[in-house]
Amino acid sequence: MLEISTAKIVRVIALVREYGADHPHLHEYIASFNDDEKANLVALMWVGRESFEPEQFEEAKREAIQEATAPTEDYLSGIPNLAEYLEDGLDALGIDVADAEDRM
Repeated sequence: MLEISTAKIVRVIALVREYGADHPHLHEYIASFNDDEKANLVALMWVGRESFEPEQFEEAKREAIQEATAPTEDYLSGIPNLAEYLEDGLDALGIDVADAEDRM
């Protein structure tokens, strides 16, 4: 189960598209997340880039927690196509973010 609001994910995607994955605005925003939200964001990205299947999402979250040797915001800032991976992850999990996108 995804334990981060879709609004936060949509905001990450918007910040990446507007400023780039290595911009301080994105870095600060992700840094403000709690550890569970950060693990969920990383796991979602991994599902989106097909490192994990959607049905392995819980396993991906556990691995994200175990493998967190660097700040999540630093790790994600080095991921090319971060916005696309997050969108693909949402699609793979069957999560519609149209309402959250409309509010942005």
